[in-house]
Amino acid sequence: MASDILARLAQVVAAREAGDPNQSYVARLLAKAPDAALKKIGEEATEVVMAAKDLDALGPSSADADRLAAQQRLVGEMADLWFHSLVALHQAGLQPAQVLAELERREGLSGLDEKAARKAQERGA
Repeated sequence: MASDILARLAQVVAAREAGDPNQSYVARLLAKAPDAALKKIGEEATEVVMAAKDLDALGPSSADADRLAAQQRLVGEMADLWFHSLVALHQAGLQPAQVLAELERREGLSGLDEKAARKAQERGA
């Protein structure tokens, strides 16, 4: 299940925080908190956009191998984005389960209605 892998990766991130930044990429990101992980999220988000655009640019006559390679690139970039997002969640003292609960709360809601409700709540605060 997806929530299981996210929870396990969150545990890995937490465990690596105490590691040597010279030996652990995660420890290095966390030692430079919050900026290092946040910068990586921005970079990875841009790479996700570029990979999605490259996939979209493939025409219907593109070779299956080219489409598969573009899909794999998008999946890989998305995995990088999700991983760095887990690091940012850890920095904030949050767990992936909290994000999953929020997604579950929003399930079945119109995105437009949900956004309008958030804006109304912000105006009221």
